[in-house]
Amino acid sequence: MTVRTRFAPSPTGYLHIGGVRTALFNWLFARAHGGQFLLRVDDTDQERNVDAALRPILDGFRWLGLDWDEGPEIGGSHGPYYQSQRNDKYQAAVSALLASGAAYRDFATTEEIQAEREAAQTAGGQFTYSRRWLAETKQDAAKFIAEGRQSVVRLKMPRTGELVHNDLIREEVRFPWSNEQDHVIQRADSTCLYHLASVVDDHEMQISHVIRAEEHLSNTPRQIFIARSLGYPLPEYAHLPYVAEPGSKNKLSKRKLDKYLKNKDFAQLKAHGERIAERMRLAVDADVFNPVIVDFYQAIGFLPEAILNYLLLLGWSLDDKTEEFSREEMIEHFSLERVNKAPASFDPQKLVAFQDRAMQKLPIKQKVAKVLPFLQAAGYIENPPPCDTGPYLSQICEAAGDRIKIAGDILDYDDFFVADDQLIYEEKTLDKRLRSREQAPQILAEFRDRLAIVEHFEAATLEETLKAFVAEKEIKIGDIVHAVRVAITGKAVGFGLFETLAILGRERSLARIDRALQLVK
Repeated sequence: MTVRTRFAPSPTGYLHIGGVRTALFNWLFARAHGGQFLLRVDDTDQERNVDAALRPILDGFRWLGLDWDEGPEIGGSHGPYYQSQRNDKYQAAVSALLASGAAYRDFATTEEIQAEREAAQTAGGQFTYSRRWLAETKQDAAKFIAEGRQSVVRLKMPRTGELVHNDLIREEVRFPWSNEQDHVIQRADSTCLYHLASVVDDHEMQISHVIRAEEHLSNTPRQIFIARSLGYPLPEYAHLPYVAEPGSKNKLSKRKLDKYLKNKDFAQLKAHGERIAERMRLAVDADVFNPVIVDFYQAIGFLPEAILNYLLLLGWSLDDKTEEFSREEMIEHFSLERVNKAPASFDPQKLVAFQDRAMQKLPIKQKVAKVLPFLQAAGYIENPPPCDTGPYLSQICEAAGDRIKIAGDILDYDDFFVADDQLIYEEKTLDKRLRSREQAPQILAEFRDRLAIVEHFEAATLEETLKAFVAEKEIKIGDIVHAVRVAITGKAVGFGLFETLAILGRERSLARIDRALQLVK
């Protein structure tokens, strides 16, 4: 059997982090078995469809490196891959279900159905539709139509017994048929609903394994009923535990941002992203700039491999100690047998830790390639960049070390990229380190003269020069270090002072010290 899996997003918004986890597990399962992974657009609900929303979903997949073998943009032999373009196939399935008696035309109004539901509630019983307005014959249908009624098509579900189903993750699951309603599969306007369309598409696209979120488990009885009624062989079903809120067992939702911001780690992650976005002058859309949405991470400079590695462990584990996997190792080790049944809570702090480790493992050349677009977007470096940009950025990334945890963090070091006469000084730091210390400007001016004549303007030589200056003047090393730092960066903190001086170079360092001295006169 050829393994074929699919991910079928509705183009109604952006790519949810839980949806990515589901897509990843489908992708890994297909790749692990030498099979195919399909993308299919579930756009049967026309009222919810947002055409423009498909673009960020596909862009997100490309960014993550989750390639698809069939689907939008690349086609395939089982297309079309938009449900809105497959209505003829659904109509044929509806006709077959009607002909077999597995479905019926129902002429009840919404009000009549609701009245039956309320009557059942009043009586303290479970609502089961009476099928009172079922059209068993053409004459019945003609009579209802003459009354001005419109019809939908409903499944004629069993009402006794139970469905015993073996799920690849949940194992044996029992569904009493008495809990099922006669689900609508075709609306009055002849468009078909997801439950029917999904079964037909999975069959026609030869999907072998339906790997989806736990919330779809309740859909399984009606979908198995449809498949059996149409004579389809059943795919294997595997229902994944949902991704839960931070510190909770409730499902993670992009609509509960205000609630999640009460979580310290979640709030810190969002604030970190907002700081990067502000420096890039990005217009922050609340629907997109949300740590529940994949676009958030792409926008601020997370690495795709960090996202995937973290999501892999949300509901799956190889053992009790291995946490880091290359893409190849993910494919090699992934199996549904090791997927947990319990929900896995989204942990922003752990995700950031994965990102940090992945970032520090990058060779400097790759790190430069990651941070460069952020500097260009913020207007600090031209596009295309000058030829000396690579070596300059390499020095900065080397000196920054593990301070750059996310690619957008490079913007915290804007002092390296602004013109010397446009450097913005932190007034509090300028006051503390220079203005409020009577001897500080004079000491800084004298050290400036030493910098002007030092033979090799390199970190090691500069450190020796400063230590000799401190010994000669009999001052505390902090007095001159802090003064020089604020003079050349405008800030109280940063990475190594001597590396900073060496990166800026003699001319720029002296110009900045001169400007700082002018400001504190």
